[in-house]
Amino acid sequence: MDLPVVLFLLWGLLLDLLSGAVGGILYRVHEEQPPSTLIGSLAADQGLPDTGHLYKLEVGTPYLRVDGKTGDIFTTEIPIDRETLKDCRNKGKPCFLEFEVSVTDLIQNQSPRLVEGRIEVQDINDNTPQFPSPVLTLSVPENTHVGALFSISLATDKDTERNGVADYTLTAGPEAVALFGLQVAEDRGEKLPQLIVLGSLDRERKDSYDLTIKAVDGGNPPRYSSALLRVVIADANDNAPQFEKSSYEAEVAENSPVGHSVLQVKANDSDLGPNGEIEYTLHQAVDPVPKLLRIDRSSGIIYVKGPLDYEEINNLKFYVVARDKGPSPKSSKTYVSIDVTDQNDNAPAVEIRGIGLVTHSDGVANISEDMPVGTAVALVQVSDKDEGENAVVTCVVAGDVPFQLRPASDSSVDNKRKYFLQTTTPLDYERVRDYRVEIVAVDSGNPALSSTNSLKVQVTDTNDNSPIFSPTLFEVEFAEENQPGEKVVDVVASDADSGTNAELVYSIIADSSTRGLFEIDPNSGEIRARSPLDREHKERYEFRVNAADKGVPSHKGTATVVIKVLDRNDNDPKFMLSGYSFSVLENMSPLSPVGMVTVQDMDKGENAQVQLSVEPDVGKFVIQNGTGTILSSISFDREKESSYTFRLKAVDGGDPPKSSYVGVTINVLDENDNAPVVTKPSNSSFIRLSPMAAPDSVVEVVEAEDIDSGSNAELVYSIAGGNPHDLFYITPSNGEITLTKELTRKHNGLHRLVVKVSDRGKPSHHAIALVHIYVNETIANVSHVEALVGHSLYTPLDMDIAGDPDYGLAAQRSNIVYGSLAGVAGVVTVIVVVVFIRHRLQREAKSGYQAGKKETKDLYAPKQGPKSGKGRKGKKGKPPKSPKPLGEDEEVSLQKSLKFNLDGVNDSPRIHLPLTYPPGSPDLGRHYRSNSPLPSIQLQAQSPSASQKHQAVQELPAANTFVGTGGDDNSTGSDQYSDYSYKTTQPKYSTKTMLQRHQSAVM
Repeated sequence: MDLPVVLFLLWGLLLDLLSGAVGGILYRVHEEQPPSTLIGSLAADQGLPDTGHLYKLEVGTPYLRVDGKTGDIFTTEIPIDRETLKDCRNKGKPCFLEFEVSVTDLIQNQSPRLVEGRIEVQDINDNTPQFPSPVLTLSVPENTHVGALFSISLATDKDTERNGVADYTLTAGPEAVALFGLQVAEDRGEKLPQLIVLGSLDRERKDSYDLTIKAVDGGNPPRYSSALLRVVIADANDNAPQFEKSSYEAEVAENSPVGHSVLQVKANDSDLGPNGEIEYTLHQAVDPVPKLLRIDRSSGIIYVKGPLDYEEINNLKFYVVARDKGPSPKSSKTYVSIDVTDQNDNAPAVEIRGIGLVTHSDGVANISEDMPVGTAVALVQVSDKDEGENAVVTCVVAGDVPFQLRPASDSSVDNKRKYFLQTTTPLDYERVRDYRVEIVAVDSGNPALSSTNSLKVQVTDTNDNSPIFSPTLFEVEFAEENQPGEKVVDVVASDADSGTNAELVYSIIADSSTRGLFEIDPNSGEIRARSPLDREHKERYEFRVNAADKGVPSHKGTATVVIKVLDRNDNDPKFMLSGYSFSVLENMSPLSPVGMVTVQDMDKGENAQVQLSVEPDVGKFVIQNGTGTILSSISFDREKESSYTFRLKAVDGGDPPKSSYVGVTINVLDENDNAPVVTKPSNSSFIRLSPMAAPDSVVEVVEAEDIDSGSNAELVYSIAGGNPHDLFYITPSNGEITLTKELTRKHNGLHRLVVKVSDRGKPSHHAIALVHIYVNETIANVSHVEALVGHSLYTPLDMDIAGDPDYGLAAQRSNIVYGSLAGVAGVVTVIVVVVFIRHRLQREAKSGYQAGKKETKDLYAPKQGPKSGKGRKGKKGKPPKSPKPLGEDEEVSLQKSLKFNLDGVNDSPRIHLPLTYPPGSPDLGRHYRSNSPLPSIQLQAQSPSASQKHQAVQELPAANTFVGTGGDDNSTGSDQYSDYSYKTTQPKYSTKTMLQRHQSAVM
């Protein structure tokens, strides 16, 4: 026999064997596996074909998915949690997840095969033991014997026994460690913690003990939790109740009514009175026992409390505690197990679903008349939730129809069977076009319960023509803001077939941009808008419509529909921001831009043309249409108004127009356009300072203010002049003037400090204040001091007024005398040297005479000095020539070097005021002489600065402040006396020049 024939026969045999369902497949997987974890491969593991076949998951969603080509079974995004699966609530039984996969031969178009299997979901340690309460209370009588045991509430763990509660530990404090211990018993595979009394108890000494009990599961790594075990010491009670049985078992039928008695437990206590009266309670009962059962506290009868459903839970296990009513109650417990028995309370369920390539829609299955006999139309699953005979189900097809049920699997159990609904005779579309197949299922209960389900099978004609649209492109204009359901356009197609093959069903092939926006009448082809359209969202829609005939396989034709959405004025102008805030510098010129806003209107054409305006329009701001630029009509002054608030209105050109508003805030930023103003002290005021004042004592505080803000208003104080002896120091930050050293006699008298107050702006502005300090023990003649202060106001700022002027004058005179004597001595020395040299020269000339040689006429004649003898007279005390006036560049350089800082001048010129006061006056007035309380100063002609800077009398204001900017050498007064301009850049005098000035004053 040829090899191809043999292979063909083997392949046929294989198909025969696999024509039914493959059962008995078992896989294992741990719970909580990540998505796409491979559980098993049907093709590789079970020898199923891996090419030319379609694998489809019929049962197993949403936890499983199947690869259509290889039959590989994977986990999905929904994790498999063993504790939440309905069929895995009994811890002692394995947990299975059932699956069904249909295998369809795509080449030979045979009936699909059904592959059934189970996946054992294995437990992992993903749950922590939990006590019923964080605080457990246990009552122990004080006369309890050593070794007595007391039951402790159990901890529960949702995991299986292996990962369930494995052990308990007890932790006691130093007072309780010798009194209590823990014993863990085991009953029916369950760990039972019991408290052991290790010592004698005395309630009068201590009536309670707090211990910590810890439950640990058997996982790896283990999980654990703890609870506080509070042991309360109770009074003595001799005898504990004793149950008649160590355990009780009973059965209760599901669906038993609430209040139905299930079982009575009985205990006896030989004590009398309250010590012999017994109360019964459920103990160590975990959910759902407390919800389903209750116990009568006096009689011990257990009643049904909630609905019992065998299909939900079939066994209830718990303990009952009998406790007497003595002052120190004693108790005992017994084990109770109640089995919930099944009742035939569930009718069989008939489920009909598609299989393989045959899909169902709204209870209708379509099958072509040319399909072979035995073609599976549906998969029928019959199940019954009951157990035993109540779950044995018989299933048949009712009526005279060409369909029958064939078992889909040999591994089906009694309460769940699967069948293929398949054809028994050839179908004829022209004779019968559809069938109503009714399936009846009856269980074996007494009385029997039944249920039915039906499937409509439509026999379809063969089809060889496709619908055609004419034209194939439909273009239509449609206004936005339409009513839902408003007609858009009619599309019509035709089919050359007849009968159902010519009956067309219209549908829209929608993409993500058109899905849900349009609907089409499946019979007429009328396209309607399901919701209002918005041109601003999208102004053109293009989609395809489909016309499908009812043939099997169906033929289809398509056309394109283009909808152009027309605009309506349905959008308000919209500003890009909900509010605008701009910051501008003050002193900007009018019509300067201060900000820009953006507004848009999602409409089109005139509906989108927006006009902007300012509201309220008080003439301070205007806005440019087109650019959205806000212009100022004024120049800002932050000190007058620091912010402006108004609204902008946007109006479109629609009919009727739409408008919107937005708030605008203009914040005016500060510029350094204000100089500091000195508020204390006044230029014409003075304070007295005792000569005994200690160093570091506060003399005066200069206070100033600047109406600017920020760094423009941060002030820095400095002494710019009048402090030649470095007696005073001013704190730069707060203007506090302190004494730096001890005062001596030469410091007595009036001191004028030139204080400069500058802000930190760029460029910086400053003010000049005069601080007068009169150093003396007392002030006997106030008018005299006021006259000194008044004269100070008219004294140039680069001239120091600092204490006793005669003290410095005496020193200067001594220096002049010493200098004169040194000069005379030098001249005499020069004369002697000259005479000596001439004498030597004459002697050499006489000894070197040559006869006949003409001698030079002026050989020994003394050289004539300059014609004018002013130079020599100058040495005898006459004033020398005035120094050459400073040039413009030198003056500027000198001004820059001064900067109101005269500390570098050690011997500044003193002001000599001839005053007439009696010699015995305690004040220093005898050092000053003047006939006018406010004299004016006229500088001498020979003063180096008189020719340039002080030809006119200088007048200083009596108020506080001189102001100026960092880039300007002029200081301007801040009060009513400041109508003058004063140049601060006086030439700096050398020591010699100042000495000449004092000499001139003395002469």
